[in-house]
Amino acid sequence: MKGIVYIVDDDAGVRDSVCYLMESVGLKTRLYASAPEFLEGYDHTGPACLLLDLRMPGYSGLETQELIRARGIDIPVIIMTGHGDVPAAVRAMKLGALDFLEKPCSDQALIDKVQGAIESDAYNRSELEEVKMLRTSLSRLSDREREVMALVASGKSNRETAQLLSVSPKTIETHRANLMRKLDAESLADLVRLAILAGVVEGRKPNSGMQL
Repeated sequence: MKGIVYIVDDDAGVRDSVCYLMESVGLKTRLYASAPEFLEGYDHTGPACLLLDLRMPGYSGLETQELIRARGIDIPVIIMTGHGDVPAAVRAMKLGALDFLEKPCSDQALIDKVQGAIESDAYNRSELEEVKMLRTSLSRLSDREREVMALVASGKSNRETAQLLSVSPKTIETHRANLMRKLDAESLADLVRLAILAGVVEGRKPNSGMQL
């Protein structure tokens, strides 16, 4: 699994030891001594994870989280601290932290958390890209094709859809074939999945953070 781990900690010893641990399992790292350094240097668009110290001079880990969110940086955050307490943990989670770990923690626990965060980020980025592509495809649909998509994806048969729209079943078959082609849907199940992702019908959507 490829990914980058951003390590923000004012303790050089901690940065170096965590860097060594992450690189020992094949992950790339970038090290920063402060929040401003990270915010200035962050330019990655692929799967990543941010290991963020809670207590640092200048900006604390929690304040850094607020800055990250304000700048629209979408990256899973794991807060690390030797001064952990429940209020700080709760606030970190409310600000979007994926996890909250107290130093010292076991090497394997840290590796597992980081790898899990990167895998989650990779999945979310993949879903986000699919949503963007779907938005483009939907723009090519006619109003009638959107109607057919909604009815078919909600479980209506071609005959039922034809009756509701006052057209022939043959016409619905044509619209459905056009839908499959324009959306690159390989099956009815795939069409239903895309309809849910697009919000055309109700259903559980991936957590992409985008609306169509």
